[in-house]
Amino acid sequence: MENITAMQSMLIALWVGAVMSRAFLGGATLTLRFSPLMTGLIAGIVMGDVQQAMIITAAIQLIYMGVFSPGGTMPSEPSIAAAIAVPVALMGNLQPEAAIAVAVPVGLLGAYLYQFRFFINTFLGKYTDKAVEDLNDGAIVRSIILYPTIASFLLFVPLVFIALYFGAPVIADVITALEGTVVFHILTVVGGGLAAIGIATTIYVIGRKDYMVFFLLAYLMSVVLSSLSITMVTYAIIGALIAAIFVLAKGQGAKAAPASAGSASLDDDDDDDF
Repeated sequence: MENITAMQSMLIALWVGAVMSRAFLGGATLTLRFSPLMTGLIAGIVMGDVQQAMIITAAIQLIYMGVFSPGGTMPSEPSIAAAIAVPVALMGNLQPEAAIAVAVPVGLLGAYLYQFRFFINTFLGKYTDKAVEDLNDGAIVRSIILYPTIASFLLFVPLVFIALYFGAPVIADVITALEGTVVFHILTVVGGGLAAIGIATTIYVIGRKDYMVFFLLAYLMSVVLSSLSITMVTYAIIGALIAAIFVLAKGQGAKAAPASAGSASLDDDDDDDF
């Protein structure tokens, strides 16, 4: 098993620091934080195995489907989870289900770390108050954007680097040693179950029972057509076409309803004349 290098650990840690500090500004950083996909891609590029990294990350993504962030807080941090779990899985040659079992506790610890970031920002808020009192535009910008970003980098980068460089090889060795045991089987089963919970959460968030038929159709297609080795891209295209047909049909029905109502109103007027 090839261990992760200091350079690889630092590159992934810097990416996590940029995501968690919102260094990219705007909604782009929030999207990167709420989904592990881009972090998994970066980890795959750094580790030199993009294909397997994305397979693992796609499995991790399932557990975060439907998860939202009220007030900016999340029960788990997908970016941090992927940053640790993907390198561990690549080094230990783990199945995606086992990687999920690694990602979940790491993501929970990442959520506590993000809360600590809020605590640090309470001290930085004093600089904002002073800048507002002095009507200093430059100081306001620095206190709102620059200082919190630097503080987040100082918080996340060293900790993620230590977790990757020193912790990831140990975790990979332990899980590799457990391969073939009951414990490893339990990790795999639990990981697969967590993915199902993510899908169930998405259905609950959608909250439309009349749309359940589309989920059942997709599941049935994946089972019936499994022998054809259809890719996810093909399924995505089919899903987009079905969604487009549904929207067009729904739009035509909405247009037909007012027309029918108008015709009925004219008929009533004609009856009144008699």
